[in-house]
Parts: sequence; C-alpha cells; structure tokens
Amino acid sequence: MSRRRHFGAENIEPTPVSLAKGHFDSWWRAVALCDEWRTHAMATGPADRSAAEAAISTLYRRAGAEPPVFIWVDSPRAALDLVPPGPIRSFYDYPRGVANDIADRLTGLRWRSARWDSSVWWGARPPQDALELLSTGSSPFTVARSHLLRPLGDLVRGRIAGYVRAELGDTVGLCWYGQQEADWLAWFSVLEVLRERAVHPEVMAGLEPWAVLARSCGWWWPRNGRCVISERPTAIHVDAGGEPLPHNAFGPAIEYADGFAVYAWHGTRVPAWVIDDPTPDRIAAERNAEVRRCAVENLGWQDFLDGGGLTLVATAPDPGNAGNLLSLYDQPVHWGRNQRLLVAVNGSVERDGTRRRYGLRVPGWFDDPVDAAAWTYGLTGDQYALLLRRT
Repeated sequence: MSRRRHFGAENIEPTPVSLAKGHFDSWWRAVALCDEWRTHAMATGPADRSAAEAAISTLYRRAGAEPPVFIWVDSPRAALDLVPPGPIRSFYDYPRGVANDIADRLTGLRWRSARWDSSVWWGARPPQDALELLSTGSSPFTVARSHLLRPLGDLVRGRIAGYVRAELGDTVGLCWYGQQEADWLAWFSVLEVLRERAVHPEVMAGLEPWAVLARSCGWWWPRNGRCVISERPTAIHVDAGGEPLPHNAFGPAIEYADGFAVYAWHGTRVPAWVIDDPTPDRIAAERNAEVRRCAVENLGWQDFLDGGGLTLVATAPDPGNAGNLLSLYDQPVHWGRNQRLLVAVNGSVERDGTRRRYGLRVPGWFDDPVDAAAWTYGLTGDQYALLLRRT
C-alpha cells in the first residue's frame, strides 16, 4: 500500500472557502481554540493515565502491534533511565520497531500540514494588528498562521519542549511530547474552524489519539512491548505580561515531581545558579553572553558593578543608539588581565517595550567607550560614530 493511500492523503487536498467580510465569529473561535491548546500544553498536575494508555494502545494497534506494558515515571529525565535511546532506524531497515511505525504514520499527517504552508512555523509575523488585517480582507487563515499558530509553536515546541529536551542532552531518543504536541494539533483545529481548506474525516480520526495524549500526559517513549510515559510538570511559570515566555525569578520555570527542572529568565534558558545564587564572580566566569546578561539582570546592574569591584573608566554618548550611554569599566584582576567591560543598551526594543543593558568584554587597551563599541563590530571609532542605529 502506498504512503499516499495509506494515510488517505488524496482526501485532504486544500479547498479554499471564503469568509464573509466583517464576519469575525470564526476568527474568535480560532482564538479560543489556540488558547485551549496552549492551556493543555502548559497543564500541570497528574496525568489522566487511563486516557493516555487507551490512546497509545490505539496507536500501537494501528501500527500492527499489541498494546504494551505501561511504565509511568515522574519526569522525562527519569524515563531516560528506562529507555536506552539506541539508533533510530532508517525507513528501509528491518526489523522495524513500533516507534518507527508510529512515526511513519504520523509523518504522513504532518507532512500535509507542512506542504500546505511551511510559514506556519517559520514565517515572519506581520506587524499589523490581527483584527485590522481581517477588516481589510486578509485571509483569516493567513492571519491565524502569523498571529496565533506561529506564536503557539514558538512557545510550546521552541521554548517549553525545546528547553526540556536541551536540559536532557543528546540521549532522548525517539519519543513524543504528549501535551507539548499541542502546537501542530492546533493547526488542524484552526483549519477546520476557519473552513478555508477541507480535511477528510478519516484524517481527523487519525489525529484523535494524538489529541487525547496532548490533553492527558507528558512525554512518552513507545518501544516493542512496553511504553514509558512521563507525568506532566508540577509547575510551569511564565512572564506575567506580554508573551507567555518561560520565566521564574524565584526558582525553576518548569518543574517535575522528582526534582527535574528547567530554569529560565524571561524566555532564556539558564543554569540554576543564575536564579538561585548569582554572584559577580560567577557572572564573570560565564562564557555565554546571554547567560551573563540574565544573571546580571537578576542580581541587578548596580549590585553587579559594586559587588564585583568594577571601576568606571569613562562614559560617552552612544552614536549608534541615540539617547543612551556607553560605559567602560576596569575589571578586577582575577576576572582576567588585559580586559575591560563595556556596558551598553540594546539598540532593539524588547517585547515589553524596554531596552536591555548588556556587558561586553573588550581589550584592556581601550580608554574610549566609543572605540571599544566600534571594536565589537569590527569598525573604527570614526566609522562607528557614523552609524544611525545599531542592533
């Protein structure tokens, strides 16, 4: 049986359907659906084990395998002790494991969504307000892609699932994210509501077990004869205002019952010390500039400068960022010889409308902050002074 026939692909070709101008009911339903999927993706507390096991059993049967023995663990990290990652076989290797068969079937469904328009995940978001775009005749689904689906994917897959996976390292193996599969499931829900393209009921039925898993459990690892499933996090913290970026100034941003945790500062994944115990010496020893910035912001710039014993050398207006200053500091000797710290203000505005301060290490021979800033761009001071705006 060909893959096309196997997945019913011939039944889900895009079919444009127009939406009456000024009719926003479907749009608001799409907004509510994305909110609902985001809620599932960020749900905490005990899993619905019976629902999750029933859905996974269905996927096993569709892959031609008997339902497995289920093993529940408190976190994805605990699962790694029970599921050696092993090699991921190619499509043509035999014998094939049940995980590969499940993956092949899912690929057929998601391939269609990618074929329709990859800008769901990677397209740039238009600057206009969503309702303004709708009122001027823009396609509701085009607006939903940019203003609803892409931000949901950035949060769920890019940040939450992405940060958990990064914390686990390279030994995760072939698995699925359960509740954090919500981003691509929302794609099909919005597609149906806005009715711009028809999706065959057979395909929607194929998605149902995945939707149940997104509402029921955390990550899961299907293997021959057994399946390891993680409970959901016990806590997920995000910024209070603006976009819901993972953030917690007082502890883990994502936490599981067994203590496995991910720390984040306003959407940036950081080591635990950045939140729990930032000190000037630790900050100075950190090689990653973004981690240093987050740690300094948490500690406070003035506390960092005072506590670290930095001495102001000079300040100057920033030619590339009008209205802001460049400040050059001497560092303590034990932070590294022949270096100074240049403190600048970001040329780009953050999501909340503020501009971040950040520090850059520059050679110790610089006495002029403008020359030091120019050096970080590979320019001379005179060239840097001609910039209208830097990033």
